Amino acid sequence: MLFLVMALVLLADFLSKLYIENSLELNTSWAPIPELAAFFRITHVSNTGAAFGLFPSGSILFMLVAIGVSIFIIIYNSRLPADHALYRVALGLQLGGALGNLISRLRVGHVTDFLDFGPWPVFNLADFSIVAGVFLLAFLMLQEQRQDNQRQKVGPADIATTDKNHSDSSEDHTMLWNE
Repeated sequence: MLFLVMALVLLADFLSKLYIENSLELNTSWAPIPELAAFFRITHVSNTGAAFGLFPSGSILFMLVAIGVSIFIIIYNSRLPADHALYRVALGLQLGGALGNLISRLRVGHVTDFLDFGPWPVFNLADFSIVAGVFLLAFLMLQEQRQDNQRQKVGPADIATTDKNHSDSSEDHTMLWNE
């Protein structure tokens, strides 16, 4: 699952960046839906920094971080239980995004950003994939933590006591009806 999601993200990211690089002049915008131009445009920008244009002069550092994160994700994925498919989707989104931007930096020395939502920094599909993967992973971890907390609150002894109390009270009701 991890590698399938990663491959889909890599393909979509690579093709979208290639299309923008060959179709739209650098630092120009196009509004695919003119009525929404105030909210969404395609704007071709070059980014040597991190996601959303942060830290513009750290290209080599970000390549090293992408490699380190990718290795960590692959190791973490190998240790996940078999039934954690959504975790693998989240990690695949992150891995695909990290490698997509790494490939761009290696290929052209920068990342091509183009999704422009008004006041927000311009970003690309790899950036979106990383953020979506992080949010999905955080959601899954919080959900798992909540379930673990519920299991700790209602331990096996509590369940046995609850069942015993419940069965005792139903016996009391039965006795009342029999008398």
